[in-house]
Amino acid sequence: MNDDKNNENIEELGIPNSSKIPNDIQFLTIIGEIEGHTICPPQKKTTKYEHIIPLLISVMENPDIKGLFVILNTVGGDVEAGLALAEMINSINKPKVSLVLGGGHSIGVPLATATDYSFIVPTATMTIHPIRTSGLVIGVPQTFRYFEKMQQRIIDFIVRTSSIKKGELKKLMYATDEIANDIGTILVGQEAVDYGIINEVGGFDKALSKLRTLIKEGLN
Repeated sequence: MNDDKNNENIEELGIPNSSKIPNDIQFLTIIGEIEGHTICPPQKKTTKYEHIIPLLISVMENPDIKGLFVILNTVGGDVEAGLALAEMINSINKPKVSLVLGGGHSIGVPLATATDYSFIVPTATMTIHPIRTSGLVIGVPQTFRYFEKMQQRIIDFIVRTSSIKKGELKKLMYATDEIANDIGTILVGQEAVDYGIINEVGGFDKALSKLRTLIKEGLN
């Protein structure tokens, strides 16, 4: 791959294609705000939904790729796009590991739980809260029912892909004593593991080692 193409990958996706990086693992970084159906302001750092889909397709279709490593430092973003990405990651039939670095907030939570095994560094945080919106809402009852159904989809996904119980998750979502002027809960490192959302506290080395183990087990 030429330098121009490599630089383009670094700039757009944060994924350099280098001979020094193992070519049997697809490294996927999801950072900033997840951009879906609406374009974010140019000053915001975003991960574009349409850039991630082809990478996930390549993980499935390329026989040389044996596993997926998802690195998360996201504030959340487009709920529909984020949940769709989480479902697609979860449905990939190759070993998958996620690592929450700075944060895995909002719709970043199901993205973290979508893999076979998840890690969080000790200082990383995860914000769990209900769906929220801003601006003009037309047809309030209809919008409320839509949000309610979307919220249930997110809850069901997290419960299906982690060890947390539905009642405990909803309790965290609607807590009123953690976030000023809002509802929700902020979990730091080990707390996310204690609640059963994340599997283990650890950094890049432990996460990569776990993925290598899962790949080896899958080949045996």
